[in-house]
Amino acid sequence: MGDTVQQFFAVKAKIAAAEQEAGRKAGAVTLVAVSKTFEAADIQPVIEAGQRVFGENRVQEAQGKWPALKQAFADIELHLIGPLQSNKAKEAVALFDVIETVDRDKIAAELAKEIARQGRAPKLYVQVNTGSEPQKAGIEPRDAVAFIARCRDVHGLAIEGLMCIPPAEENPGPHFALLEKLGREAGVEKLSMGMSGDYETAIAFGATSVRVGSAIFGSR
Repeated sequence: MGDTVQQFFAVKAKIAAAEQEAGRKAGAVTLVAVSKTFEAADIQPVIEAGQRVFGENRVQEAQGKWPALKQAFADIELHLIGPLQSNKAKEAVALFDVIETVDRDKIAAELAKEIARQGRAPKLYVQVNTGSEPQKAGIEPRDAVAFIARCRDVHGLAIEGLMCIPPAEENPGPHFALLEKLGREAGVEKLSMGMSGDYETAIAFGATSVRVGSAIFGSR
């Protein structure tokens, strides 16, 4: 068994332990294996070990490797977890099953147009910039609930989750707590939060999915 597969099973075990520790139901948290920058050959062993949910940062990179993998493994669920440019909405709707980075009206409008045109409706999450970092994508926390309402009422989009990436140098707990609170206020069920360094903390704060890359695939 290769290192990657061993690391995958180790992460799965830690998720199960964190669920139990937090008093969560077993299997309450979905592992999104972040495969950005890795080739299909690196990803396939993890698919064969049973993983079906993957995350990619860039539409173009994902287009290069996932259509063939999705054809070979029909039940794969592919998440876009990197920023989405409005000119890539067409490709994103065609390829991804979940888009986690809706963060402005222009993107919402483009996605609505493409969903209607293609008859394919990926699940949509709104990205919240919980640390209000100028260099990071995501809507400001104070604007999030109103933006989700606009996505639903103006753009006709079903928003089912929220996503955040806390500032690297801060304690992630308050950021996860803020996302959970915004989710409750907006009537959103899913919370995508927690990465390789802090996913166990995220599970304690109510994450429904965690995005883990380097702890499975190694450093890029």
